[in-house]
Amino acid sequence: MDRHALHAALVEAGIPGGYYRIEGVHEPVPTPPDFLFVRRAADGGWETGAYERGLDEVLAHHPDEAAACAHLLRLLV
Repeated sequence: MDRHALHAALVEAGIPGGYYRIEGVHEPVPTPPDFLFVRRAADGGWETGAYERGLDEVLAHHPDEAAACAHLLRLLV
């Protein structure tokens, strides 16, 4: 699963768009106060995490996009 397939799965599951941010695919505006995210990590891997009260908290590091997307899907569905 890539980021586009993840977004399609979340839309199909009826998950509100303000609950998550998918780097480069779904970036809600205005920025919600709290949401889960998937993004590229500085080391070239991927991260899933939570944004709360203006701070990012990385929950997990992943070796590739597919693993990160699968993790975010499990967190939201």
